[in-house]
Amino acid sequence: MSARERLPREFYAQETLTVARQLLGKRLVRVEDGQRIAGIITETEAYCGEQDLGCHAKAGRTPRTAVMYGPPGFAYVYFTYGMHWLFNTVTRPKGQPEAVLVRAIYPVEGVEIITARRGKQPRKLWTNGPAKLTAAMGIDGQHNNLDLCAPGAEIFIEEGDEVPEEWITRGPRVGFFTVPEPWKSKPWRFLIERPEERF
Repeated sequence: MSARERLPREFYAQETLTVARQLLGKRLVRVEDGQRIAGIITETEAYCGEQDLGCHAKAGRTPRTAVMYGPPGFAYVYFTYGMHWLFNTVTRPKGQPEAVLVRAIYPVEGVEIITARRGKQPRKLWTNGPAKLTAAMGIDGQHNNLDLCAPGAEIFIEEGDEVPEEWITRGPRVGFFTVPEPWKSKPWRFLIERPEERF
């Protein structure tokens, strides 16, 4: 599979909701031992700074959230529930702690590696959640604060195909059981329904 143009830092510096929508259809790539593992991004969530009570930055700058306060185009990878890694891209200019969580991908390259890691599950369940995709692609805490725009980065995002609006569903972010309104119901989750029929 031939490589596509990588997303520049200017892409990530846009409004976070714009980045979350425009990431749909782009290709998340991990280079592992010289081999590409890649998937088309099919689900994202936007997290919009200290005022967003669903965002980690609501508590201000901490050792965990420091990367969110840095330049756009860096990976924010964090551990949750004592067992899962989640992959985010930092957005907005430096000092504005916002990010987009990549929640799901549709595998298109390195499928044999993903099969070895996730093959005990049906294919449609391999990467249809944020912890599943990091397990499939071998993304973990060592990739936190990685520059997705660096020439030699082992994780980056490439251009993809345009995704028409009629393919996309918007709704509230997932798992906000204790987050107060209006943040609990903000329609900041973007989802391509039935990716296996689209790509």
